[in-house]
Amino acid sequence: MSLADKVLAVNDDLPIRTELPVHSGKVRSVYWLTEADSRRLIQEKNYDVPADTPLAIMVISDRISAFDCIWHGEGGMNGVPGKGAALNAISNHWFELFRDKGLADSHILDIPHPLVWIVQKAKPVMIEAICRRYITGSMWRSYEKGEREFCGIELPEGLGRDQELPELLITPSTKGILKGIPGVPEADDVNITRDNIEQNYQAFNFQSKQDIDTYEKLLKEGFDVISEALAQIDQIFVDTKFEFGYVKDKSGQQKLIYMDEVGTPDSSRIWDGPLYREGKVVENSKEQFRQLLLNHFPDPDILLNKERMAERSALARDNALPTEVLMKVSEIYCGIAEKITGRTLELSDNPKAEIIEILSSQYQLID
Repeated sequence: MSLADKVLAVNDDLPIRTELPVHSGKVRSVYWLTEADSRRLIQEKNYDVPADTPLAIMVISDRISAFDCIWHGEGGMNGVPGKGAALNAISNHWFELFRDKGLADSHILDIPHPLVWIVQKAKPVMIEAICRRYITGSMWRSYEKGEREFCGIELPEGLGRDQELPELLITPSTKGILKGIPGVPEADDVNITRDNIEQNYQAFNFQSKQDIDTYEKLLKEGFDVISEALAQIDQIFVDTKFEFGYVKDKSGQQKLIYMDEVGTPDSSRIWDGPLYREGKVVENSKEQFRQLLLNHFPDPDILLNKERMAERSALARDNALPTEVLMKVSEIYCGIAEKITGRTLELSDNPKAEIIEILSSQYQLID
């Protein structure tokens, strides 16, 4: 069996029983179960949700996106071996730690397979909840150009690149295109201030103004929990993006939860501690793949310039990356997952067949 066979690149073609179109994002595909299957599973598995809660199967792929494009490799390798399993293992580890520390639940009800979650339907808060402990990336580029205000927060003079910030900063942006909010451009990923959120909390799907405090508390506490755990393996939690949503528990009470993924190399920057202390920044995150791409192509401006999106898409479509580039990324993802969880990552020889077998025999979801 070739290495390419171990990669789950296409994850929207599984024969899972559903009456709705499969929603496929850059990395995950979501299959909404029928009402009958949702009710049956809630009863059989005793999930802590109301009996009429819609459930979905979320399948992660090994695809890799960067600069808003999906990239592929030589020899039909349309993803990174182990990437999906690594992301899920890391998220599962942090969600469990959050629950143990009494922070909040997640949308995950069950984990049938390393690449699969059973989740309950959540009403998402329309905010990319970003927090930063170091000045790097886009924030550093803006600071270097003379900007001192970010999301309504004033930064001091004299900060250096990759330096630790005086405090953890919450720098949210919009999730999706939101319309009709005064002072907020109608575009995805637009930086917003706390004032924007407070004055239009319902437009961002918050149920009350008090829940803004709750989301900030969960964001800071979640960041601190991950940061402390990473410090124990001498890794630095630099910045991250969390997402939140509302679900109902068995009694019908609404609660704010963590959703999507948390503390992964896709949603966070993680730096190697010993090397940082020597003055070198080494990424244990997707940032290293971005750097590999910038070094690989002769004109990096195509990847950095949003005006050149058509050229960028063609670059991703027409260029198979060398196998060693994808294997280097595999090493980063699997390595950090094993460090964080303390467990060896077991990779499937045929992930699709395994998933179908489990969802058929143990969950009766395959026709």
